[in-house]
Amino acid sequence: MAAPPDVTTKNLTGKYVMNKALSDDSDDILKLQGVSWFKRRAISMFTLTLVVKHYTDEGSLEHIDIEQTLSGGISGTNEERILDWEERSQYNDVFGAVIGQSKRTKVGEVDDEFLKSGWTEDAVEDGLILAVARSDTAKSGMEWTAEQTWGFEVLNDERRYARHVKFTSSNKKDGPIFKHLYYDYIGPS
Repeated sequence: MAAPPDVTTKNLTGKYVMNKALSDDSDDILKLQGVSWFKRRAISMFTLTLVVKHYTDEGSLEHIDIEQTLSGGISGTNEERILDWEERSQYNDVFGAVIGQSKRTKVGEVDDEFLKSGWTEDAVEDGLILAVARSDTAKSGMEWTAEQTWGFEVLNDERRYARHVKFTSSNKKDGPIFKHLYYDYIGPS
């Protein structure tokens, strides 16, 4: 289902379901992140739902909190992002120890062509969400970085919430992996 025009990168609050038919398969990324075959298989079999709460706190910091669930009500990882570009460490059951940082950014400030291309006019005007996560190598023994831009694209004549992912890993020597992830908007959260 198309995202309504009032749902923008300035107000992502809502409920979204990953559209597997439109999204790129991310199993190769999950494998390089050290996710077990069993977990990857489970992830591929279930549908991912995001419940997003986007707000500004009393200190004027912009937050995006995302509760992820898999079909059947199985809890996934939660994302609690503060758009201030500060590094924050966390641990989750899927990716292990990670360090993340997030901010709102103008398209012209994004270096990678893949990450900055294809967005709707409102996403370009309002700015994209840039979210970077990398393995906490000292704790995980893994070395990878996932750079994501979040915004909206028109795909098959429908406006959709989208994430562009650029993934690099010390275990992949032939360059980064690029993926598109698309979500159906299913209503307010």
